Amino acid sequence: MTVQPKPIAVLGLGGMGAGMACALLDAGASVTVYNRSPDKAVPVGKAGATVAASAAEAVSGAEVVLLSLADEAAVEQVLFGELDGRLRPGTIVVDTSTVTPTFAVHAAKRLAEAGVRRVEACVLGNPAMAATGALRVFAAGEEPVVEEVREVLDAIGQEVRHLGPTGNASALKLAFNLMLGVQILGLAEAVRFVEAMGIDRSVLLDVFDHSGWRSPVLSFRAQFMRGRTYRPAAFRATLMHKDLSLASQEGLAHGAELPLTTRALDAYAAVLAAGHGDDDAAIVAEARPGDGDSAAGTGTRPGGESAAGGP
Repeated sequence: MTVQPKPIAVLGLGGMGAGMACALLDAGASVTVYNRSPDKAVPVGKAGATVAASAAEAVSGAEVVLLSLADEAAVEQVLFGELDGRLRPGTIVVDTSTVTPTFAVHAAKRLAEAGVRRVEACVLGNPAMAATGALRVFAAGEEPVVEEVREVLDAIGQEVRHLGPTGNASALKLAFNLMLGVQILGLAEAVRFVEAMGIDRSVLLDVFDHSGWRSPVLSFRAQFMRGRTYRPAAFRATLMHKDLSLASQEGLAHGAELPLTTRALDAYAAVLAAGHGDDDAAIVAEARPGDGDSAAGTGTRPGGESAAGGP
């Protein structure tokens, strides 16, 4: 998909944001980027993007602003703090950040008061898929506005689907991340169970990878667990905890109890308390009660033994 060279600003250059910026560049878009940590902008700048010194500078003249931020607090700070009064009327914000449906609806209303339109563009995939334009994009918001940025969405996604009003895409994204968190925890507990039975985890993971239980998502996490190497993370444990928390919070607000999500949330809270928030979510396989000082995720096994190769 080729994008007409209208100016696009990309704010937030984690694995997903940097990947989407590169996919847009590959599609021929004119891209300006900004990230609070300047070092993350360097590779995207070398790929052809203009690197701005501030969010305000990045959006100056932009017709489309793509956000890929960590959480609601970051979106609040950028959209309604740093960019307050800086977005021109008519600008379209394509927000790929994972937030609650409630937050999404309120954000859209607040932007509309300033004449700015918001497209909710929740994405499924990993950083490698983002960089090649192979994400699955679930869009929500007014359909004519979604169609205005269709070429942008097509450049980052192999599939683009409109789900109706604002909030629907966020709900679907949280549902998928809820499933991911619960399933990773299930695989992690299976690993811990066979190890408790005296069986090497590689036996389980080999059989798993050639069985009906296999899925692309879980096999991807199994590779982290196989090597006991959890960095660089494809999806950080801190973000998994955040998304499970958002799903739990939104579910309770709408009368849906989510006991498995609550169990997974507790498991990831322990991972964060042990200092492994920046490791991939698969680090939950190394969790042990009271094991906060273990070397899991640092390239060594608990007890100090060197870990076998990474993913």
